[in-house]
Amino acid sequence: MGGLLMPKRVKYRKAQRGRMKGLAVRGSTLAFGDFGLKALEPGWITNRQIEAARVSLARSLKRGGKIWVRIFPDKPVTKKPAETRMGKGKGNPEAWVAVVKPGRILYEMEGVSEAAAREALWHAGQKLGIATKVVSRARV
Repeated sequence: MGGLLMPKRVKYRKAQRGRMKGLAVRGSTLAFGDFGLKALEPGWITNRQIEAARVSLARSLKRGGKIWVRIFPDKPVTKKPAETRMGKGKGNPEAWVAVVKPGRILYEMEGVSEAAAREALWHAGQKLGIATKVVSRARV
């Protein structure tokens, strides 16, 4: 899988910012692997952060085990050019983000020891801009 994640096409080019209140209702339990990385606070995670964490996980596994990415950046975030005066409409889409609420499982993995999985997921969590914790099948 090469390149950054982003939708193939969208209905609207520019989206409103929205609010992130409440907990994740969907995607809050382990569905595929034995270990997962769970979000502890709300935030936007960019496609670059998702990819950086994924690469970190893949590196630490050294071609063993399997990884699932449970989030997808489908929200466009706009930005106005530097040194531009206020007004004159909304800026152009610059990045794609996934809206993440507390409780959401971001990544899952299986096929590795618990110690290796915890280490790898912790390192991946450092690549994201929000607080996370490692969860396992035993006690989610």
